[in-house]
Amino acid sequence: MDSMGKRLGGPSAKPETAAAIRQASQGATSEPPKTATKRQYDAAFKVRILRELDQLVASGERGAQGAFLRREGITWSHVHRWQKERDKGGLEALAPKKRGPKANAGGSAKELERLRRQNARLQQELRKAEIIIDVQKKLAALLGEEVPVPPEEEEP
Repeated sequence: MDSMGKRLGGPSAKPETAAAIRQASQGATSEPPKTATKRQYDAAFKVRILRELDQLVASGERGAQGAFLRREGITWSHVHRWQKERDKGGLEALAPKKRGPKANAGGSAKELERLRRQNARLQQELRKAEIIIDVQKKLAALLGEEVPVPPEEEEP
């Protein structure tokens, strides 16, 4: 070996970098790896799987359930969840559910009612303020004082 750490003579050195190793193992015509997608099962499929598992339990054949699940590509965690759903609510409980936050229709109605009450309260306060201003103008007129007119109330 020389001072740079490479072998002199003999077979060629193996690739040293991760990129070189990755490229050598994939070849030149490699496709990018496919991303995993979450599988969703419809209610009919879940019912069929649970029915067949129940039949296999009744038959008592050793290892039949595991072989069946491997063949179908399903894990026991799926089966246990589906059994709980079936026990709670039957076929409707096995149907796929929409993901994400639930729409809160009651919340928007409450918000609308709150805004309507606030609007009514503010309109009442405005009426009171306009009455007070009118009284102040009349009082100023009785006392002989001139009341300055705000710019938005001036007539053209």
